[in-house]
Amino acid sequence: MEKPRAATDHNVDNTTAILREWLKNVQHLYHDVEWRPMEDPQSYPEEIGPKHWPSSRFTHVMKLRQAALRAAREKWSDYILGYYKRTLDYPLIREWKRTGCFAVPMIHSTFLIDLRKEASTKLMFYPPHQDYTWSFDDIMVFAFSSRQAGIQMFICNREHYGFLPMPLKSHQTLQEETENFVHTLIEAMIDRPPIEPSQYVSVPPKNPDKMGFDEIFMINLKRRKDRRDRMLRTLYEQEIAVKIVEAVDGKALNTSQLKALSIDMLPGYRDPYSSRPLTRGEIGCFLSHYYIWKEVVNRELEKTLVIEDDVRFEHQFKRKLMKLMNDIEQAQLDWELIYIGRKRMQVQEPEKAVPNVMNLVEADYSYWTLGYAISFQGAQKLIGAEPFSKMLPVDEFLPVMYNKHPVAKYMEYYESRDLKAFSAEPLLVYPTHYTGQPGYLSDTETSTIWDNETVSTDWDRTHSWKSRQQSKIHSDAQNKDALPSQSSLNAPSSRDEL
Repeated sequence: MEKPRAATDHNVDNTTAILREWLKNVQHLYHDVEWRPMEDPQSYPEEIGPKHWPSSRFTHVMKLRQAALRAAREKWSDYILGYYKRTLDYPLIREWKRTGCFAVPMIHSTFLIDLRKEASTKLMFYPPHQDYTWSFDDIMVFAFSSRQAGIQMFICNREHYGFLPMPLKSHQTLQEETENFVHTLIEAMIDRPPIEPSQYVSVPPKNPDKMGFDEIFMINLKRRKDRRDRMLRTLYEQEIAVKIVEAVDGKALNTSQLKALSIDMLPGYRDPYSSRPLTRGEIGCFLSHYYIWKEVVNRELEKTLVIEDDVRFEHQFKRKLMKLMNDIEQAQLDWELIYIGRKRMQVQEPEKAVPNVMNLVEADYSYWTLGYAISFQGAQKLIGAEPFSKMLPVDEFLPVMYNKHPVAKYMEYYESRDLKAFSAEPLLVYPTHYTGQPGYLSDTETSTIWDNETVSTDWDRTHSWKSRQQSKIHSDAQNKDALPSQSSLNAPSSRDEL
């Protein structure tokens, strides 16, 4: 049986308690357990924060790793699996552009050493090789030792071993590391099952809240339980409380229902990608949002967030959105709609930055309703436009309502077009999958024509000239004025990123 060896120090969080609980619960699975908790050091000379690595900290870690290597040799172990919590993301491995085992000059974080090979006796973490003259870093020191011993390092991605959070900068905090970890968890859930915590450690419950909104609605089709489950887990991990709204299923709408609601397509409307008319899926999507606007008005909700069930969240989403809404309140901005996720369609020139509110622009022609904040007055305006008798897709309707739709004849049917619309810059939510990617499925595109359920539609927008035209925003048209100055973004680089 194996023998785990765990050492811990330099802790200002509950790492020691977690390790102790885990070891207590798994010790029966091992031949022996070596446990070395140390209260000191809690910090190192010249350290500027818990994520900073001065030379004294590297020295300490190198000695610990060397002790583990020596102990494995003394016990005649065949292999040693080494792990230390400093992470680096290899794009080649992470993106799975190629699979296999690749010769590399250096390995970060986790390694398996075959101690049966004679050359392995020359591998050292400490002291560094006498010819070593570069930065005092355990990873680099070990890599140099490997090269001097004539041992080639390999990294293998034939199997999926897990996920690596991006390393933090030296000045960043443990709170930011927590946010990094949460982001890793929610990104992993997009294409894979949730990463469950070990059964051998207790996990404190989270305390979801509404981020200062009166309500947060999450739209989900009842038949899309997969999306609902992923979104609920993703939101819980971020401690965000939502109300699920059962979407109107366009596939279940029949002609008599449309007549009962007095729904008619806006005269002359044609999809700009495929030139087809409105689909029942698009009607279902419109109604899903419309009924939320009705609830906002009926409940007199002053500030509401609406998100769809196929989004992925920007890193530090909760913190960034709460700060943006707080800045908007401080500036006393009169707003009615704020996109937090969209496809920007006007890409010829920058959108106007909002004075005194960083990361906000006046919204121009946009697609998608992935996520947006809406005010009581905004919901009143959208309902007051009486869109059922002149319906077009909801993501075309919104730009009409704030007078930014490029097709003038569509706007003629809506007399009042003064919705005060803005957008986060950069955006805070994105689609989980884009058209053509594995896992992509559109419930609005894969549908039937609005007034003839015998005519199906399944248009792939990647084949459209307009889709290609709007795929990238030219640098001259980027919303740079809404972003902080570049000097404020510059931060000391971390040795973790070597």
